[in-house]
Amino acid sequence: MLLTTIPHGRTARRVEWVHLPPTVRRRVEQHAGSPVVAAESAGGGFTPGFASVLTFADGSRHFVKAAGVRAQRAFATAYREEARVLAALPGDLPVPQLRWAEEIDGWFAMGLEHVDAALPARPWGRADLRRSSDLLVALAARLTPAPSLGVPALMGELAGWPGLWDRIDRPRADELGALAARAPQVLVGETLVHTDVRDDNLLLAADGRAWLCDWKGPLVGPAWLDSLWLLTGPRGDGIDVEAHLAAHPLLSAVDPDDVDTALALLLGYLCVAADQPVPSSSPHLRRDQAWQRDVLAGWIAERRGWS
Repeated sequence: MLLTTIPHGRTARRVEWVHLPPTVRRRVEQHAGSPVVAAESAGGGFTPGFASVLTFADGSRHFVKAAGVRAQRAFATAYREEARVLAALPGDLPVPQLRWAEEIDGWFAMGLEHVDAALPARPWGRADLRRSSDLLVALAARLTPAPSLGVPALMGELAGWPGLWDRIDRPRADELGALAARAPQVLVGETLVHTDVRDDNLLLAADGRAWLCDWKGPLVGPAWLDSLWLLTGPRGDGIDVEAHLAAHPLLSAVDPDDVDTALALLLGYLCVAADQPVPSSSPHLRRDQAWQRDVLAGWIAERRGWS
């Protein structure tokens, strides 16, 4: 276990309901057909955009996201892409359904189905990992071949990641770079891959159902990749992910060197990202990236038999 003081589930510093322009608030209420009586901001994640469960006077609940097109351009763009992807995905997937999306007075906003569920508990437990893993396996089956969403291949989008190792000064950097350099040949496939599966993008309900959220950057790649990258958090929280991997219906069939290539590729990104300045809108982001970096570094070293 790699101890952390990161406040998981409470990492976001978000725009609140009262901070949205009146025109945006009115339009949200028009979509719902009822005035808002309560707003509960989503605590997980690392973006400053508005993301809240809204309760309306008629008793209905909706999850609404919004970001300023100018002041929060990158986040508005991400929300816009998420809405585009959600609108094109098959409607019966275990994904919160898009209800509406539009630009309102310089803000991009969208309304989503409210899911009565909670994030996986931290530290990770085996039961939550099993449920989350089962969800990803089921999604991989449904999303192979990938729906025609116009998203690029994984290693087309991440083509620069293997080269990041040329600028990283840490033990075994040459060997890790050699592993990551295999990625264009290894990380190929026909599956729509979420690419950002973490505890704050998963929802688990008491009745056993589960959902995967935040589809802002899917790519086309190997069916097993989401299942592997999910394991960073559980590994850091002390779960024996090697035993999980050995019994996994997808990961158990992957060549161990290919697993290490995927881990080395992600590690290189995290090494560089964690050293960037801390954004004022996300004070916990770099600490979380550094924690994931250290978890992955230890995991790869163990798998490769490095001291």
